[in-house]
Amino acid sequence: MKRFAALFRSQPVLVIAFFAALATVFFIPPDQGYLDYCNYAVLIQLFGLMTAVAGLRSIGVFDAVSGVILRRTGTIRRLGLTMMLICFFASMFVTNDVVLLSFVPLTLLIFRQIPDENSRIMTIVLETAAANLGSMLTPFGNPQNLYLFAKYHLQADTFLRVMLPAGAVSLICLVLLTFLLPKTSCQAHTEAPAHISPKHFAAYAVLFVICLCCVFRLIPPPVCLLAAIVCPLLFDRSLLKKVDYCLLATFVCFFVFVGNIGRIEPVSAFFSRILSGHELPVGALLSQVISNVPAAVMLAGFTKNGTALLLGVNLGGLGTMIASLASLISFQFYRKSEGAKTARYFGVFTAVNFGMLALLLAFEMLRARI
Repeated sequence: MKRFAALFRSQPVLVIAFFAALATVFFIPPDQGYLDYCNYAVLIQLFGLMTAVAGLRSIGVFDAVSGVILRRTGTIRRLGLTMMLICFFASMFVTNDVVLLSFVPLTLLIFRQIPDENSRIMTIVLETAAANLGSMLTPFGNPQNLYLFAKYHLQADTFLRVMLPAGAVSLICLVLLTFLLPKTSCQAHTEAPAHISPKHFAAYAVLFVICLCCVFRLIPPPVCLLAAIVCPLLFDRSLLKKVDYCLLATFVCFFVFVGNIGRIEPVSAFFSRILSGHELPVGALLSQVISNVPAAVMLAGFTKNGTALLLGVNLGGLGTMIASLASLISFQFYRKSEGAKTARYFGVFTAVNFGMLALLLAFEMLRARI
């Protein structure tokens, strides 16, 4: 029982997804149709991207880039703006959770030298929102994009046309929010980055490019899978241990759940009815409860309007702390830091996220009517 409680605390979405899938098995017993549930291309792309990013992170690429930028900051406001922009643009390429895993600890380290708790909280909250919003601008910025891009066979130009307006508005909002930070002078010292091995950098960069080519359907998934396995075996086998296998398992469980639900006629009809023409608000609302990745997988089985759903679950990453699991990463780091004021953090996080969610939803609904 203790092991289950520990697993639920560390991987709540996986546990929920597993039992949701298990419950549907009683209605649709396992058969040949189960093999068609999983989108194997998405699983392979996720595996490859996580391996490539883990490799780049392990050799200090992220530390080197952030160190160069941070040494140019001089005030708390400029520091917050810099960190927010790093998270926004980096999340387009290395996913929102990886960005926060890399830069929130660095932010906490920097703020050890800056005795301003309000600014520390605001900076981390803005980094979190920036990572969630920046990641929606590329098909590989987060797992739900990767899945929906493949599920609906979207083209890159279509994807950008749908996501770019909201992305531009969100960036403007984030920049304006940094003006809430003081212009107090600060010294953000960072250690000089270690030497980056050119050989390892080239290998992981090539793997990353191969994964992107697979996302855009330029190369077949088996080639991507082979590269993602061979690369760490040749350069650093420990990378295979850094892949988030729980996320992959969560996807499999939701594939089974959604596949079975789609074969239960009354349930399928209900979801199809409430989704029709309301993909944007329903996607955003459901994300508040079960987070945007499982919401995307679950709802995709009941609508053909993939672009509206794509927008809904991405904007739905704002709002509650579980709307995007990446937000929990930031909170966990902050909660464990010295002098953490979790109630104040929760208040600032809620105000910023729900404020931006309301603004962006209103913007998109207005744009849809024009």
